[in-house]
Amino acid sequence: MFEALGSRLQGVFDRLRGRGALSEADVSDALREVRVALLEADVALSVVKDITTKVRERAIGQEVIRSIQPGQQVVKIVHDALIEALGGGDEGPRGLDLNAPSPVPILMVGLQGSGKTTTSGKIALRLRTRDRKKVLLASLDVHRPAAQLQLAQLAERAEVTSLPIIAGETPIQIAERAMDLGRRELYDVVILDTAGRLSIDDALMDEVAAVKAAVKPHETLLVVDAMTGQDSVVTARTFNERIGISGIVMTRVDGDARGGAALSMRAVTGAPIKLLGAGEKLDALEDFHPDRIASRILGMGDIVSLVERVSENIDQAEAEKLAARMQKGQFSLEDYASQLKQIGKMGSLSGIIGMLPGAAKMKAQIEGANLDQTVLKRQAAIIGSMTLVERRKPEVIKASRKRRIASGSGASVQEVNRLLKQFEDMRDMMKRMNKMGQKGMMRGGLAALLPQGRRPF
Repeated sequence: MFEALGSRLQGVFDRLRGRGALSEADVSDALREVRVALLEADVALSVVKDITTKVRERAIGQEVIRSIQPGQQVVKIVHDALIEALGGGDEGPRGLDLNAPSPVPILMVGLQGSGKTTTSGKIALRLRTRDRKKVLLASLDVHRPAAQLQLAQLAERAEVTSLPIIAGETPIQIAERAMDLGRRELYDVVILDTAGRLSIDDALMDEVAAVKAAVKPHETLLVVDAMTGQDSVVTARTFNERIGISGIVMTRVDGDARGGAALSMRAVTGAPIKLLGAGEKLDALEDFHPDRIASRILGMGDIVSLVERVSENIDQAEAEKLAARMQKGQFSLEDYASQLKQIGKMGSLSGIIGMLPGAAKMKAQIEGANLDQTVLKRQAAIIGSMTLVERRKPEVIKASRKRRIASGSGASVQEVNRLLKQFEDMRDMMKRMNKMGQKGMMRGGLAALLPQGRRPF
């Protein structure tokens, strides 16, 4: 979401880092470019002024002008200002606040098409699996055809309960019935998905306000589409003024949104962004961390989020089993296919690489390689077309077998050869690692692992 903004800012800071000393004119020129980058990213004008004013006050000072690395100091100041704009200075619980008597009512509000119903299902799955909560989903949308059936299907996929549908009930009656069922059957959380409209109108606001007055939700979450830019900021401001919201969920952050809405939301509404929807799958929901987002914008990466994603998606027992096989030199194509599958669970490979420091500068190469759509899927298909013997003993794969594998996987013989060569290089590297041991690795470094003909001089 922040790729365009991040690329512009990193270009500005690269020029600053290349200078041994900075004058006030240098800082002013850099701030002018930062201001333009923020405005082009759809950041609200008031927020842009606030960020640049803070940076100017902190940057034009003796501690920066006379510091050993003034460029790095300015980057640090901009980083801190972005964190503040994203709500990083706020105290209180991050994520959903469930500190209330059960059942905790969560009211989902927003415009139609923002992903509100899907987000309700995502939150239900998250609460059931991560927080071990008993969740009840209830659709209050009596206007959109099949809206209640859609939520019931999402509840089934998330393995949570959905409120039985009774035709003819009003949204307030449905909400009260959901809360009554939640109390009687000891549910921990009741998620109420309200109706949306194509645009803000009095009928929508009156309906949501009536439901809120009836159930008194502990959390009122506004779901906004990051792709709508400044329109989402207007929507957030209106809902907050008319209804009052406790938090914001931004959806479609995996798209090509400019990112300005996220930087503007906190300042405009006073409500924190709590969650990010990063895909259509039910598990594609992330906590919002201002410091991590600011680091991503400035190309510093987000190693903490990457480690969390790995721990959530990688089977530890399977990983330990694979490590033991690698130590014994028993790594096979079956193990390689298992690794491809586990990487696939973590989401898009470009998204994973994007969490690494400095990855933004490799964006063009990553996109050119088309990793997600071709390499991993094709390699998995090629291995899937092999027999059990071929996967365990790749050395038996000769010309005729390669043609059969290529035909069965929709790949070319050249792609099969490339996969086998990559696998062979990987296996050779693992053998060298086991042979060298830890001390040998420390002495020889990476060069010692490369094949003899490829070692740098």
